[in-house]
Amino acid sequence: MKKMIYSLAVLTFLVGGTAFAGSCGSESHEHTDAEKAAHKTEPSADIVTTAVEAGKFNTLVTAVKAAGLADALKGDGPFTVFAPTDEAFAELPEGALKSLLDNPEKLKSVLTYHVVEGQVTSDKVMRVNKAETLNGKSVTVTAKDGKVMINDAHVIGADIMCSNGVIHIIDKVILPIEESR
Repeated sequence: MKKMIYSLAVLTFLVGGTAFAGSCGSESHEHTDAEKAAHKTEPSADIVTTAVEAGKFNTLVTAVKAAGLADALKGDGPFTVFAPTDEAFAELPEGALKSLLDNPEKLKSVLTYHVVEGQVTSDKVMRVNKAETLNGKSVTVTAKDGKVMINDAHVIGADIMCSNGVIHIIDKVILPIEESR
């Protein structure tokens, strides 16, 4: 019961418009023109369009389209997306990406593990240590010495504001832990 109340409190915290994610802290990260444009106070592009314009999320965008999630991520939201770079996808074991692209349901599960409901910005990261993703499983948030991690992925760019949420750049594809049967 206590765990359920805690989970409900975290979910309420996140959905209620409060936010978290990661700040780059002392890590260096040069913003692309698309990222700089996304930091405007009134962003006009949705998450998918912003990801396309950034130029470093081609694999993610391809996967989002293959999983049938593009329209949802262009919708009202708000959403928080922990976006792996093309380099992060390249680090997957050989054949893993093709296997995911060939299995839309599994791909959808992996991709929704990178999305949290609500606009969760970096200024709230110290207040949470877990967040429930759209696939129903939680990610662990760790902030230490100005560095933020989502599970075992480092946040290398934060607060790319979109018209329907926010993108945080991560250096690794995070995978939901399969439940034991």
